[in-house]
Amino acid sequence: MKKMLLLTTLATLMVSCASGKKEEKAPEERVNEDIQRDYKVIDASGNTRPGWIEDAEVWAKTYDKETEKFRFFSFETEPKVSREIACNLAKANAKADIAGEIVTFIDKSLGSSTEGDASIDENNPKIKSLRSYVENTLAEKIQTLLNGAAVTKTYWEKRSYMEKLGAKKDFMAYTCAALIRIDSKQLANAIDEAVRQVTDQADDPEVKENVKKALDKASEKFDKMKK
Repeated sequence: MKKMLLLTTLATLMVSCASGKKEEKAPEERVNEDIQRDYKVIDASGNTRPGWIEDAEVWAKTYDKETEKFRFFSFETEPKVSREIACNLAKANAKADIAGEIVTFIDKSLGSSTEGDASIDENNPKIKSLRSYVENTLAEKIQTLLNGAAVTKTYWEKRSYMEKLGAKKDFMAYTCAALIRIDSKQLANAIDEAVRQVTDQADDPEVKENVKKALDKASEKFDKMKK
């Protein structure tokens, strides 16, 4: 009886210790603001890193930037050899980044609709062709619809990457971020036109109808997702 009691007590302690270890790991998974960077910022266009780089929409709402009328996006480059190159790339790639977000949204909307629906089966060659069009062609077409997208702010940093901090080698580089503003109605029109182009790619009447259903009110859903 004593042996049984002893074994039970030991088992309880082992379970308790095991659960205790799991609880200790949980905070580590949530911590990310103290990540060691492999560079030091030695110059920048501002004293603080703007919040719009991480989340343009949240920043816009915080500072009352007419979020009912406009939508905000941001894009930041990888390290480049000069400030001019970095900022030119940030401005040039702004539309491409917005178009990429729209394409990803449309592709996921189509993908989520393939489950349990034989007429829009992802293994159907017609659907594969449609998804290929979305992934490879649609982004360029969407960019032409975003003429109203304007860069309203830029922020650059001059960074000294150091091997001792974790970089592959010591080098100097610049990064640049751009804040983009676009009229909400124009963005919605661009998404609706993109949806129309995708739907037109479906030749099979049944597939076309199901694609319409999958992308129904896409501009409204994209807008809600961004808010």
